[in-house]
Amino acid sequence: MTFTDLAKRLTAYYDIQEARSMVRLLLSDFYDMSLTDICAGGLDRLTTEQAQRLGDAMQRLEDGEPVQYVTGKAQFCGREFHVSSGVLIPRPETEQLCQMIIDEHQTSVEDGHIRILDMGTGSGCIAITLALGLPASSVTAWDISTDALDIARHNAEAFGASVVFEQRDILGLDEKECCYDIIVSNPPYICDNEAAQMERNVLDHEPHLALFVPDDEPLLFYTAIARFAKRSLKAGGVLYFEVNPLYADTLCSMLRSLNFVSVVVHIDQYGKQRFISARL
Repeated sequence: MTFTDLAKRLTAYYDIQEARSMVRLLLSDFYDMSLTDICAGGLDRLTTEQAQRLGDAMQRLEDGEPVQYVTGKAQFCGREFHVSSGVLIPRPETEQLCQMIIDEHQTSVEDGHIRILDMGTGSGCIAITLALGLPASSVTAWDISTDALDIARHNAEAFGASVVFEQRDILGLDEKECCYDIIVSNPPYICDNEAAQMERNVLDHEPHLALFVPDDEPLLFYTAIARFAKRSLKAGGVLYFEVNPLYADTLCSMLRSLNFVSVVVHIDQYGKQRFISARL
């Protein structure tokens, strides 16, 4: 069993460079094995038990399972979050959203306490990052999934982040909540008809509850959240969305129809319309 042999086993899903990176990640994570260790015959020194663990992990990767689920770890904003199949794997685009919010509200936090709500928190990556990046804030995070909330609570405890987690259904919010300064959400936004263009490892392993909306209701969650935000944001409060670029313009029109102002589309690092901010 050589490093090259292991990487070649993954080329059904990944190009050879990405496959090599995944094998290196496994060896580093499982056995603290560096590239130098690998070149010096580290694989030959694995015990039978270690080799079995590596073989099991490789089989999961060959079956298309994302490496983050195999290791149970995902990097986000310089921190290592615990993840499993009950939550989406945090994406680099969402890191950009968090940094934008922190940059725009750093002065506001210094001037006084602000309240933040993360709707559909998943692994807790947004809520926790904002709680740590804006330490004078009060952060609440909602999700409908008990599995996701368990993972998010674990991550908050690991990082010492003060976040209140609650099980709530975004589509069942009729009442007004206490006034928030910031509401942020990265809700499900992929239409069912887009599934054919998705990578199989995402489609087969990441939770559909957090990914998909019906073809005839692409703004299902955005509309519910925007209507809730209209009732529950303070005057001058800001709503932030991560969005499907296909519907960014339609979403902007919907927000303006609800009397949001300063509706702005923000471009991600890949040049796509990925975020929208709107002020009440």
